[in-house]
Amino acid sequence: MPVVLDPDAAAVYKAFQEAGRPAYETLTAPEARAYYLQGRVATNPEPPELANVASLSIPAPHGAIPARIYVPKQPRLQNGLAPALVFFHGGGWVIGDLDSHDVVCRQLADAGTLIVVAVDYRLAPEHKFPAAIDDAVAATKWIDANARELGIDAARLSIGGDSAGGNLAAVVALAARDGNGPKLAGQVLIYPAVDFAMTHGSHSEPETSVLLTHSVIRWFRDHYLNGTTDIHDWRASPARAESLGGLPPTYVLTAGADPLRDEGDEYAARLKQSGVPVTYKHFPGQFHGFLTMGKLLQQANVAVNEIGAWLKQLG
Repeated sequence: MPVVLDPDAAAVYKAFQEAGRPAYETLTAPEARAYYLQGRVATNPEPPELANVASLSIPAPHGAIPARIYVPKQPRLQNGLAPALVFFHGGGWVIGDLDSHDVVCRQLADAGTLIVVAVDYRLAPEHKFPAAIDDAVAATKWIDANARELGIDAARLSIGGDSAGGNLAAVVALAARDGNGPKLAGQVLIYPAVDFAMTHGSHSEPETSVLLTHSVIRWFRDHYLNGTTDIHDWRASPARAESLGGLPPTYVLTAGADPLRDEGDEYAARLKQSGVPVTYKHFPGQFHGFLTMGKLLQQANVAVNEIGAWLKQLG
């Protein structure tokens, strides 16, 4: 599929190339994490002002899961409780943390006038699959169980994430549908990774190897999975689930210059075919990861506001 980057996206891509930053696959995981965090200063927009931001510690079998709660100035209260979005950050299950996605969580809380709880799940390769999934499920269940104390309306609890975080959100939604989690009001899947087979056309097109390159995806995969057998496990590849029926209303976002484009598009289509209410938005001139770059890419702010509007219409 021909891909033409929007002028601002092309300029950002050119700047990244000229900066001479090392490819993640040439670094150790800790080095890659440091580089990823450094980049956010140049790309993150100014965050909106919120009523409160606080740290949380979620108990889990292996120890505490760090989290952060974002409360907007004017949450949509019903009986004193607000809707909420549990958010899982992207980063290939290897990089990223609460700080890398702090601004976008603030934006979503403000745009959706709801509470956002960001979850800092364990990363690979120190903690391979399914550690991130176990944390995502455990955190969602704990947030639901403690909703009232957090000011959250459990009946209006949604989940979401970008890239690897979109993968975790999709898996949590499937687990919850099957009884291992709360009833969810919705899920937001932002350029999600849903099939580790990586056989869709966008995984081999030269035009999609932008920032999230074909080689770095394989580096992420090899750090996260224990071996090829994990590819077929629906907890790694939610597209491998036997059925997508019975899932909550879903917002799916894809980008044109993204190796994950085609699997996200197909997942949205399968959800719709399964009777799930789906809102699908494609940004043809943007690359993977653009959502957090609102300082440089206006379409990132458009996307955040559209997601916020969708979350509002959930109730």
